[in-house]
Formats: sequence, structure tokens, C-alpha cells
Amino acid sequence: MRRMTSVHTSRTRLVTLLSSLFVLALILGGFGIPIVSSEGMIIRAQALSGDIPVTPEDLLWQKIAPMTLPLSGQIITRPVWPEPTAHALTVRAVHNGTDIAFLLEWQDNTKNDRLTPGTFRDGVALGLPLGDAPAFFCMGQLDHYINIWHWKADWQSDIDRRSARTTEKEKSAGSEPRRFEVIPRRASSVEDLIGGGFSTLTTKEKQGRVQGKATWKDGTWRVVMRRPLSSDEQENEAKLIPGRIQAISFAVWNGENKERNGQKAVAPWFQLALDPVTKT
Repeated sequence: MRRMTSVHTSRTRLVTLLSSLFVLALILGGFGIPIVSSEGMIIRAQALSGDIPVTPEDLLWQKIAPMTLPLSGQIITRPVWPEPTAHALTVRAVHNGTDIAFLLEWQDNTKNDRLTPGTFRDGVALGLPLGDAPAFFCMGQLDHYINIWHWKADWQSDIDRRSARTTEKEKSAGSEPRRFEVIPRRASSVEDLIGGGFSTLTTKEKQGRVQGKATWKDGTWRVVMRRPLSSDEQENEAKLIPGRIQAISFAVWNGENKERNGQKAVAPWFQLALDPVTKT
């Protein structure tokens, strides 16, 4: 009897220990503290000598080594989202000493690029800490802010449709009656944001510094986001410095799965290494 009691006690202690370690891992992970070494999971922004690619179709991307990151559900704050549909995000990054660009790819069997009552958009975002130390990876935290680049499929659709309409006007000037459609004017398909914790997202007054271009084909989104390396706003824009390693995080939304706001797939802090600029 004593032996059975001892075994039961040992099992109880083991379960308690494992549960405590799991909770600790969640807390530390939420604050960007690595549980294991992240060596080998560094995202390299490769230095180029010419122009950076600005569209997903640019063949130059094929020469850039990809990094595939695991995605998990957002379970830090309510409403939690433990079962997102996106499970992996492929990242490529390049810079030329003047501008930086990211190509983000993930599987999504449905294209959700229009907002109507009861529907939601597809999207992807990356987060960069404004200071040297990474903040909470989802939305930042008080005194540890995060710069978020949020690409939105419906914003991309607005830009593409407006561009197509302009082209149609030029081709059929005076030959066909005009079709009237109200399409919002967007400075970019990427919203440039500052986060200081949950429910604190602020849209930066100056938009358009971060540009986006995307395609959806055969169940895969391919999104390019790019920005000048030099910081235009010293306090509200993440610094991206060649030769430096810094933190970066990601999030993906599937509109078909009714994902929005904190209901998303996330990849906590990874390391982003920008190649130094080679002087010629």
C-alpha cells in the first residue's frame, strides 16, 4: 500500500512539475525570453548590390534562402485562439543598404480580400521592437513599444482595383461609359502601427513609408513588405541597421476562419540579422 501511495505521489509531483514548466515557458515566451537556444533560427536579410525586389513574382527571390517558421495559436490573452489554420510562415529578406524587403508566404486555401458584414480579411504582420530589448511579441507593452507592419488583403484589393480602373480609363477614353465604383484611396496596403500592449494599437499619422504588394495563387499568399532602412521618425519607427542582429515577430490571419484582432496565428521573437554593407 505504501509503495502504491509513493508511486502516486511521485506521479502527482511529476505532473505538477511539468505543468509548472509549461506555464513558465508560456510566460517567458510571451515576454520574448528564449527557452532554448535560437541558434540556427536566424532570419538573414541578405545584402544586394542593386535594386531590391518589390513584387512577389520577382525572380530574384528564388536566389534568397527561405526560413520556415512554425506558427501557433495566440493563447496569451482573451479571446484566445488555440487552433489557427496557418501553421507555418516562410520568410525571405533582402536589403541593399538603402531599403529592406520581406517576402512572406503561407498557405491559405481561400482568398478573403473584401470586407462585408460578417466577413473578415486575410492578413499578415511583422513586429519590430522600438528599443534594444524586445517587448511582448503580440502588441508590445508599456514603455516597451513595438512597430507593427500590418498588410491587409482588402487594402491590397483596393489599390489593385484602383490601378486597374485607371488603366481601363486610359485604354477606353471616351469610347465606353464610365463605371462608377467607390474605392478608398490607400497610401499603402500596409498599415504602419505602434503598439504598447493589448488594445493600445495606434495608427501612425504618416502612412506610406512601408509599402506592400501581394498575390494569391493556388492556395498560397505571397506578400512583399518593404521600407527605407533609414529611420524617418526616431521615436516611432523601428531602426533597421546593416550589420546588426535584432528581434522580429510575425502574425497571420485567415479571414475565412473568422480570425481578426488577437485571434490569429503567431510566431514569437526570432532573430533578424542584416548583412553588413560591403564597401566597394
